[in-house]
Amino acid sequence: MAHTSATGSGVVLGLIRSGACTTRRDLLDALGWSRVTLERRLEELLDAGFIVRAGSRASGGGRPREEFAINRDLGLILSIDIGSSHTRVAITDLEGSVLSEDEADIGLFDGPEEIFSWSRQVFDFLLRRLGRPLADVRGVGIGVPGPVDPRTGRLGSPQLDPRWDGVLVADYLVDLDPDVIVAVDRDVNILALGEARFGWPEFRDLIVVKSGIGVGCAFVLDGSIVRGSRGGAGQLSAPLRARMSDPLRRLETVASGGTIRDDLSESGASVRTSAEIVALANAGDPEAARLLREAGETIGYALADAVGLLNPSAVVIGGNLAEAGDPYVGAIRRALFGAAHPYSRQGLVVERSRLADKAGVRGGSALALDALFDQDRISELTRR
Repeated sequence: MAHTSATGSGVVLGLIRSGACTTRRDLLDALGWSRVTLERRLEELLDAGFIVRAGSRASGGGRPREEFAINRDLGLILSIDIGSSHTRVAITDLEGSVLSEDEADIGLFDGPEEIFSWSRQVFDFLLRRLGRPLADVRGVGIGVPGPVDPRTGRLGSPQLDPRWDGVLVADYLVDLDPDVIVAVDRDVNILALGEARFGWPEFRDLIVVKSGIGVGCAFVLDGSIVRGSRGGAGQLSAPLRARMSDPLRRLETVASGGTIRDDLSESGASVRTSAEIVALANAGDPEAARLLREAGETIGYALADAVGLLNPSAVVIGGNLAEAGDPYVGAIRRALFGAAHPYSRQGLVVERSRLADKAGVRGGSALALDALFDQDRISELTRR
């Protein structure tokens, strides 16, 4: 799509959607446009149904100022957060608020056919429960546990399960209307987007870790996800090697729910998912608690370099293993603070996810909404 004018309606919608400018006065001050141009753009957005009049705000003694807001009821967003062993789906409105959701112990290693067949059945059920037709869906946001090419939406290679190598997710959604926006990213990126947008809006720079059967890491710098040239940014390595010449090892090969599960199996405990590991530790199993603590320490050491390189305001720990609470998150914090450079740890916050298990689906919704409300796209649509 050709780049549209900087005075298009999409620019106005972006400011209203962010909450930064919701009145005519706010918009005129921020944009420096003429009142005639602004009125034309507002009318375009109102006529297209993208915004609604949302009441009035006191203006310091003068006439109350009319406010505008996103028309949250214009349509629906489907969100899918696919994990290694657990998947959550949700339906949100156009402001990202969750209207209905479901989950199951199904994940990456069940393969794309199984995942998308299951999710479609669940969405049909959730839509019926909401009394809304499939035609109301405006976008789909999906997180997958592996690199995604941000230009094409095609999954990179190699993936943890070869059945996902080179998959184009849109191929599994052909029954949707062609105008429905499909946006795909790594699962940890959508978790980070959810946390940055809805959980930690006071911080612009975050490192976000997703700890489950696998371990993923995402960087949020100046409010935006860092994806890298081919969608692979954020891969952490195990912090120790026998020799400097040894190749780097993926962090999840030494400190993840998968390694904890394997170690517990050798000692006779039967667990399959990361949630079951946490349940075992919370029930007082000393081996599960020890393994969680050791994994947390290793992750903390691995994060020290990233904290030194990026100097974030906060490190946010999400995923099922974070539900173990301080025994796990505290181990990450202690190891990180013990290893990081003194300057980079000044004022650093290391805490659990504020959105907990909803972070991924809210981030998936935000991903789809960002694509749906892309400024050039909206300017072009309303100009037609």
